[in-house]
Amino acid sequence: MSEVNRDITLEFADKEFTFRMTPQDVTKYFNSMTNSNKVAPSRNLLMTTVDQLEKASLKPFLENPSTVMELASALLEEYSPDIDIIVKKPSSTLSD
Repeated sequence: MSEVNRDITLEFADKEFTFRMTPQDVTKYFNSMTNSNKVAPSRNLLMTTVDQLEKASLKPFLENPSTVMELASALLEEYSPDIDIIVKKPSSTLSD
């Protein structure tokens, strides 16, 4: 299992941005997501975890909601540990 506190660097538009992710950040993000509210929590995750010196450079990229969602998705995907999950299908035979 990987570390739970991680620094993750995303590179896009010829720039690098470093995000410091913690379990608390991810929990707050998931708890704030609703059916009608996805972009704001994603934007907040990006802005609260990005290195403070890079915050001003990141803001222009967050004007487009699609970019916000794509960046948050990439960040969460990299933060998530690699685990193998197997979904077992029920047997097709009925038991008494």
